Amino acid sequence: MNGLTPFVIAVDFDGTLCEDKWPAIGRPNKELIQRLKEARQVGQKVILWTCREDQLLKDAVAWCKSYGLEFDAVNANLPERIALYKTDPRKVGADLYLDDRAENVRLEDGGYD
Repeated sequence: MNGLTPFVIAVDFDGTLCEDKWPAIGRPNKELIQRLKEARQVGQKVILWTCREDQLLKDAVAWCKSYGLEFDAVNANLPERIALYKTDPRKVGADLYLDDRAENVRLEDGGYD
């Protein structure tokens, strides 16, 4: 969190918000969906960050909405962050990334020379 903009969570769809059954949509991760809804209620921003495109993406967004989960952006940076940093990079900017394939790299000594 940078103190200038709200805390931003970028969340993957397949294997994270739902069981990975791509291109179908698997069972919902109801606990995560509820936590993201709560995050939005306290002012945090949630971005859907997925490789789905076209109709598969529309289906995913509609599926999330059917569970009461809406997004502040879909596969895009938040307008307020674009304005703040005066750039719109391909990588979605977030304070927290939730993805079933993510690995957090932490090096004991920092790993830098």
